[in-house]
Amino acid sequence: MPKQHIGSIALVVKDYDEAIAFYTKKLSFELVEDTDLGDGKRWVLITPPNSNGTHILLAKATEPEQFNAVGNQAGGRVWLFLNTDNFWRDYESMLENGVVFHEQPRNEPYGTVAVFEDLYGNKWDLIQQS
Repeated sequence: MPKQHIGSIALVVKDYDEAIAFYTKKLSFELVEDTDLGDGKRWVLITPPNSNGTHILLAKATEPEQFNAVGNQAGGRVWLFLNTDNFWRDYESMLENGVVFHEQPRNEPYGTVAVFEDLYGNKWDLIQQS
């Protein structure tokens, strides 16, 4: 039986450096790799702290169709789910760092959750599962 996993998910951004700053300073993500590929293109990988799974590949928009996708990766729906072992610690830290939440935290049968947005408006869930 093959063993597979998702290594990276591409996130279309306007600018590498502003995206790196948002994710590392406001969400405390780690910069895993930032390799210059020439012609203004870079291989930039970020990941949540202490993550052992999927990375986010920051992909700079270069075409009109790609620019139209910036901030709308999932057509207005929640796009990514940031699981945490301590919802309130991360929620308070994100608020202090200026992250915009679309709602107050709520308790659901599956855990504590609140929707926030990244620097371009993509919606994420911050969630601590029950």
